[in-house]
Amino acid sequence: MKFLKLILIIGFSLAILAAVGTRFVYSEDATDPFISDELTKSNDVRVHARLLFTHSTEVRKKSLQWMRDRDNQDVIPVLIYALRYVGDEDGKIADLLTTLTEEHYGSDWFKWMLWQQAHPEVKPFNGFAEFQSDLFSRIDPKFRTFIYADIKHEIRLEEITWGGVVKDGIPALTNPNLIDAGKADYLTESEPVFGITINGDVRAYPYRIMDWHEMFNDVIGGVPVSLAYCTLCGSAILYDTRIANRDEPFIFGSSGFLYRSNKLMYDQQTHSLWNQFTGRPVVGELTGSEIQLKVLPVATTTWGEWKKQHPNTKVLSLQTGFIRDYTPGKPYSHYFNSPDLMFPALAKDERLKPKDQVFGLRMTGVQKAWPLTAFSGGKVINDRVGVIQLVLIGDTNTRAVRAYRSEGRKFVKGNEQLTKVKADDKDWMVTEEALIGPDGESLSRLPGHLAYWFAWSGYLDKAEFFSQ
Repeated sequence: MKFLKLILIIGFSLAILAAVGTRFVYSEDATDPFISDELTKSNDVRVHARLLFTHSTEVRKKSLQWMRDRDNQDVIPVLIYALRYVGDEDGKIADLLTTLTEEHYGSDWFKWMLWQQAHPEVKPFNGFAEFQSDLFSRIDPKFRTFIYADIKHEIRLEEITWGGVVKDGIPALTNPNLIDAGKADYLTESEPVFGITINGDVRAYPYRIMDWHEMFNDVIGGVPVSLAYCTLCGSAILYDTRIANRDEPFIFGSSGFLYRSNKLMYDQQTHSLWNQFTGRPVVGELTGSEIQLKVLPVATTTWGEWKKQHPNTKVLSLQTGFIRDYTPGKPYSHYFNSPDLMFPALAKDERLKPKDQVFGLRMTGVQKAWPLTAFSGGKVINDRVGVIQLVLIGDTNTRAVRAYRSEGRKFVKGNEQLTKVKADDKDWMVTEEALIGPDGESLSRLPGHLAYWFAWSGYLDKAEFFSQ
């Protein structure tokens, strides 16, 4: 099963593997009320949903037959969960799904999840959130803090899937240790890093470490920030965690849940679930609050290039407080080098392949993406997003792309290293925070980041797209 591959990739402990196993079923403890054969005569869909997860094959068959006789699509989300966690050796679950949908995907839960994503008109039965909370709590009791009866939500709960780890099973780094560039002898020149500069405070966060942690909470240049890195959708988004009318900045962690192959992070204050890609709370107490985190610029580049441009940079230490094999590419190299997704996510926009990389720019009310291949060989692209005129400077070799306001100027390359650009035959310096003109004029940098195409095209509505 693909979710067990994820467990193995991220080094899930053998103890947890033994507890969860290859299949997820409710306990056969005599005190478990779901095991009683009398309950198979119930007319409550919530009871039969739970009975699908008993050890008893006969009980499961009776509940499936009850669902077949009832003939209502509101049990489809439960049947899909059962395919993944219980299995379908006799094909009965797949057969019922086909009866309810007239589709033929066999016992492939991945394909059925895609069908479900494409059919938002199919609603789960009343009480589904409570069922879901009970189901996931058997994996980790702490999951009950994220999903519970009558919880507020603006995404479909039935599309939430388990990512293969417990709460904080991928531990965020909070105020991590940093060292001088000269002491980072563990890094090679060609290794990718996330480069960040805020108010003159320069930091580098190497992929080889962030692949294992996927998030940090830190204060850079006096600004509290979180880097929300979703390895599955190829996006690392730097958020300012301050919100108006809140005394404390948010601190985030990894919930262990996914939505359309996108990390659902959570805030430690309210345990609301947030869409990593949009910076919005989507399940829990903060849902409907209109909160949206501000996106800040982050550069993906190589350690050699970052260090050359910023010799005084600080960089993450290998002493993270966690025992991990920080060899480059250790956790996700197979996924990064594969064209396939690990978890279900519709990829309907075929202008690019699902895992082609794009540079995406997001500001209030407008967003646009450029294929990373548009910067092959090092390019300067003059463009616009909505009414905002801008210039993008990037290179596919380092995967570094930066965007700045242009105020109508037309820029061209100033040197091969892209540390300078020209406008009206005058040099402008390319810095992390702005383009600096010959007379000290400054053009501010705009917040952008890399992402896989399936994520950009799937999570953002009405986004513009650059085509050459």
